[in-house]
Amino acid sequence: MSMKLRGRLLAATVCAAAMSAVAVPASAETLADAIALAYQNNPTLQAQRATQRALDENYVQARSGWRPTLGFSANAGYSETRIPAAAGGSGIDRNGDGIPDLVRGQIFENNSSRIGLSFTQPIWTGGRVAAAVNAANADVLAGRENLRRVEAQTLASVIQAYSDTRRDVETVRIRQENVNVLTRQLQESNARFDVGEVTRTDVAQSQARLSQAQALLQSAVAQLAITRATYATLVGQNPGDLAPEPSLAFLLPTDPDEAFKLAEQFNPQLRAQEFTEQASRARLAGARAEHMPSVSASATYGFNGPAIPDRPSDVFQRDLYSRGITGQVTASVPLFTGGLTTSRVRQAVERNNVDRITIEGVRRNVLQSVTTFWSQLMAARANISSSDEQVRASRIAAEGTRQEQQVGLRTTIDVLNAENELRQAELNAVTSRRDEYVAAANVLAVMGRLEGKNLVPVVPQYDAAKNFRKLRITWGWVPWEEAVGIIDNAATPWPSKVPVEKADEKAIGPGLEPAPAAAPPATR
Repeated sequence: MSMKLRGRLLAATVCAAAMSAVAVPASAETLADAIALAYQNNPTLQAQRATQRALDENYVQARSGWRPTLGFSANAGYSETRIPAAAGGSGIDRNGDGIPDLVRGQIFENNSSRIGLSFTQPIWTGGRVAAAVNAANADVLAGRENLRRVEAQTLASVIQAYSDTRRDVETVRIRQENVNVLTRQLQESNARFDVGEVTRTDVAQSQARLSQAQALLQSAVAQLAITRATYATLVGQNPGDLAPEPSLAFLLPTDPDEAFKLAEQFNPQLRAQEFTEQASRARLAGARAEHMPSVSASATYGFNGPAIPDRPSDVFQRDLYSRGITGQVTASVPLFTGGLTTSRVRQAVERNNVDRITIEGVRRNVLQSVTTFWSQLMAARANISSSDEQVRASRIAAEGTRQEQQVGLRTTIDVLNAENELRQAELNAVTSRRDEYVAAANVLAVMGRLEGKNLVPVVPQYDAAKNFRKLRITWGWVPWEEAVGIIDNAATPWPSKVPVEKADEKAIGPGLEPAPAAAPPATR
């Protein structure tokens, strides 16, 4: 872990521990600010973008099967032969003319050299390269959808961390207020005990409730430290004074049927699986293409150096080199592979079946997620109104119980219970609002609408297709590549289907706007 990140997380813990004693910063941080920072700097999102750029290279590598290759080769050799004087015979005949030209005690040297260029151009691969190109294209499109999925997950996590932090800040405030109230209640009980109005039991009850409230406050402070650390991990900085969450109503559908329809059309996981099936279908065509012959043309151009005995320096004399040019067309026909090609075809068929069947499984999971999150959203909205009513009634009950205690109609335990019910009602109201907002974000994520272009349109949006377009014509591209590709696609009995990009939903404005400021309390 880097020292910078350690410092951030430590600061999150320290700030949370001091929430009850130190005022938060005056400037408010909005959810749009947090999402903008995460969209630009979140490590998980940045890594997925880099992964997508690496995946784009597979398309270039697949198209290289239609492109020529050019190679250069050069070699030089030197040999030395020594005949010892003690060797028998009169000499060695090296050139076969019957006359010994290497006698005993002689040293014979010889040099040779060659340089050349080789050029090879595929003409027809039987559909192998065409299938590989289409499969790589489908993989790239599937990768873009996976990038959308990771983006939605990251933004949903940011929204949840933002809402959790606001909830836990309110929880600490409520717990602190409860401690303050119970402290005054204990002081009042001690005072009344001193004058004989209450018993030791009433004092003990107040002490017990105060100790419990202090323990719950410490737990709330610890939980706030955890959520602040989570926020810092996702966003890249510690949360300040977080403003209320803005409305997501401009992105939410009006009914669940619309949510189902949009999820089936734009959910990134479902669209990625559909592209994955197209990629495996293209690989099936490539496996079948292994039955087909392939045709390529090649040419070589080179120079052969001299190999003259006893004249090693002649290797550098250009006028002694011989020049050679060779051109040929090669057709390769697979006749028998021991069942390997047929087995690969059967394997590709079953892999395509898996991907095709998985589409339906993913679709069902998506619809289940829509049902789950929509139900949670509706339940949370209902809980908000119920919790608000519970807070209103509990506040009236707590105030009435305290007044009734003053005239002897209520006991200390009645007051303590009323205060406990009020604090619990306030906590329920805070949790209900957090649950409603997180559920709404999850609905948008499964629908495919939780994207930077919808939430923070003012931030420059990352274009996953920009790098791919840049690689379309790059180093290695040749003008006749397209013609070779057309021939390779057309002249095969098992053509692979070219994947087509799916239309994306247009950006929906206006983006996240700050929540309206609360109206000042009315004055009499």
